[in-house]
Amino acid sequence: MLTVAVVGAGLMGHGIAEVFAAAGHPVRLHDLDSGALHRAVDALGGTDGAVDGSTDLATAVTGADLVVEAVAEHLEVKRDLFARLDRLLPHALLATNTSVLPVSGIAERTARPERVVGTHWWNPPGLIPVVEVVRGSHTSERTMTRTTALLTSLGKLPVRVERDVPGFVGNRLQHALWREAIALVADGVCSAETVETVVRNTIGLRLGAMGPLENADYVGLDLTLAIHDAVLPALNRSPAPSPLLRDLVAAGDLGAKSGRGFLTWPDGSRDRAASRLARHVAQQLTSRADDTPSDNRPTKG
Repeated sequence: MLTVAVVGAGLMGHGIAEVFAAAGHPVRLHDLDSGALHRAVDALGGTDGAVDGSTDLATAVTGADLVVEAVAEHLEVKRDLFARLDRLLPHALLATNTSVLPVSGIAERTARPERVVGTHWWNPPGLIPVVEVVRGSHTSERTMTRTTALLTSLGKLPVRVERDVPGFVGNRLQHALWREAIALVADGVCSAETVETVVRNTIGLRLGAMGPLENADYVGLDLTLAIHDAVLPALNRSPAPSPLLRDLVAAGDLGAKSGRGFLTWPDGSRDRAASRLARHVAQQLTSRADDTPSDNRPTKG
């Protein structure tokens, strides 16, 4: 068993710690917020691995074989943290759970950037199988291989991202869809409710069984090309966030946390949505005949 330190006891850090502890690994959790730390440690008390917590970083990480960082998405904060971790742990694997920031930039102030790797977990960490393993500009092959093997041993589905591009794979795909969804509403094409209805009852029903490239092959690449010729010129191509999104944020309409965003969120609706999402993911995982997304094999590029 490896000793694992998780830095950050928030939603993602708590969930990641739970996965390691459930697999029997001793886990040490760190957070500067003592209340959040104690709540997380108490909640993890019933897992298979021993879970300890400390508000002191050195105490929490000393002797760890792996550190997973799950703090706020601020590059300077992460850079400073990894510089400290590099000094405290000269041999451990150092993983960042960033979803969009450059792994290379996070490792910039370390003396040994070859052992810094991106491990982008998806929320909820205990349910979503995929973890993106991201190679920074100096990440060694040994680090990539060790990280992938460890995640596989946890029952996860690690995927290798060989170039450190913003958003990696999943968030680039996800936010390309979100950009077009916001543009349709901003341009008066349809309401936000219509976007939700269409996505959840068309492509959303298919994506769990057939990804975009398999679907393109399935319908025929000649048809795919013809559709792209007709549709792509009309899609939103703005390199900046939508003015509508900026206006909503400026007005304090932040979505579920404030009660209003693109949709309205009455009291309790966020918790109900979280439960609905968890049930849906769990049902999809249970219904899968096997762990492979497709019976087809990719062609060589």
